[in-house]
Amino acid sequence: MTGTGAAFAALASALTLGVLVFVLRPLWRGRAAPLPVLSLLAALMLATFGLYRLVGTPAALDPAARKAPDTLQDAIAQLQAQLQRDPRQVEGWRLLGRARAANGQAEQAREAYARAAKLAPDEPDVLVEAAESRALADPRHRFDAQAVVMLRHALDVQPEHQRARWFLGISQRQAGQPAEAAKTWEPLLARVDAAAAGPLRTQIDLARAEAGLPPLPAVAAAPAGNALRVAVSLDPTLAARVRLRGEASVFVIARAPGGPPMPIAAEKHGVAELPFTASLDDADSPMPTQKLSGVQEVEVIARLSMSGDATPQPGDLASKPVRVRLPATAPVELVIGQQAP
Repeated sequence: MTGTGAAFAALASALTLGVLVFVLRPLWRGRAAPLPVLSLLAALMLATFGLYRLVGTPAALDPAARKAPDTLQDAIAQLQAQLQRDPRQVEGWRLLGRARAANGQAEQAREAYARAAKLAPDEPDVLVEAAESRALADPRHRFDAQAVVMLRHALDVQPEHQRARWFLGISQRQAGQPAEAAKTWEPLLARVDAAAAGPLRTQIDLARAEAGLPPLPAVAAAPAGNALRVAVSLDPTLAARVRLRGEASVFVIARAPGGPPMPIAAEKHGVAELPFTASLDDADSPMPTQKLSGVQEVEVIARLSMSGDATPQPGDLASKPVRVRLPATAPVELVIGQQAP
């Protein structure tokens, strides 16, 4: 490896490792990491790639930047130097924001994310990060008016963005608008997995109670004969070629054949569960007016989302859709192994 190549590798490693140390520190002490810290951990996999995008060819480093950083502060200083040379790098500002937040510099992190949001004003992920950083920099951890504008615009661009919807609900509850917060959060119930749905329902019911509203209707167990069993697996040749990240998820969806994309029933599973058998029933129906027990035929598909988001993205993978007459006695077999439609 050349000297400049080594400098780049050291810069990327030092900055990423420094953030990792901060993220894992609460776990070493036997405490659960708070939500903002966990979000930093999810971003670590982008760190080296972001630095490469920012720095470009290692030979472009000037002599002042060739010395390998000894500390996280040195790595941050080198990253700032690169951004001074080319301040148009959105990923560079996002990476600097993560590093500043990991280093306990909430105000500097807010400024870095603000620069990223200015460069990418229509990118939901960037807007949500910038809004979150404003709340973390506030002494009371409140979302201010500018943060709320960012969250609302993120949802205008991508209505199914889960973190934008969650944070907007928090901001509404902070503002003394519990009914609005509950209404903002309720669509998330159709998007999160079973492990997250329970705590989410609790928060929604607390907000509804604060607003003088009754709790959400109890989720009734569907009759056993109504359940649609779906066996999902990953094509072996694909499994050998594709590296799945931790945030990737599998969505099992039953929808109306030839109808709208809104699912009649859907479940979210982690990639670590593959292969698995899902059981779709009325409890998995996101729309109270249309349930699995009320239709005679569905189209079933399994979608592997690399981002973990329910909204289809380029690069997602899917099984071939299978039409099923209901009630079905045998499991539907779906094999993920083709480009998502």
